[in-house]
Amino acid sequence: MKEYREPLDKKLQYVFCANHFSYIDIPVMSSIPLAVVFVGKMSISKIPLFGYMYRKLHVLVDRQSNKSRYEAMKDSLEVFDRGFSLAIFPEGGIISRNPPELAAFKRGAFRVAIERNIPIVPVTLPYNYIFLPDDGKFLPSYRSLKIIFHEKIETSSYTEAEINRLNKRVFDIIAGELVKE
Repeated sequence: MKEYREPLDKKLQYVFCANHFSYIDIPVMSSIPLAVVFVGKMSISKIPLFGYMYRKLHVLVDRQSNKSRYEAMKDSLEVFDRGFSLAIFPEGGIISRNPPELAAFKRGAFRVAIERNIPIVPVTLPYNYIFLPDDGKFLPSYRSLKIIFHEKIETSSYTEAEINRLNKRVFDIIAGELVKE
């Protein structure tokens, strides 16, 4: 089920920032009704067939490499030049061991949004970790999936020095929704 707290304007570009607790998050986020490029970890590119398509269409990052992180930042900025929106899991992967408790957000999504003055849409995926837990078994359990698109946050009033403030604002919106659900 999709819930929009504010309609998405199909003429705008966005940075979609979502929590990440489950492998089902990527397919669920693929339901965004706009042309979106994902930022994802390099290891996804090694999955047969899917990895090839992912490599060709999305921005890949090796979180252990400073050079790769720099290239991913540069590639993320170019996504907007090509007319796409960007989808990022700012936790940097399935990090939390206690869902629905969020791991700290990395800064890249917020830096890109501020640099290009692109609004951020916080996205909450409240039940995915119940539907398909990250327990190594890959066995889904019954639970309805839900994706909540929160009101966009304009980034025009933020400066690079305020990345942490924007990061906290998005974190608090998603964490607050997870507590409610």
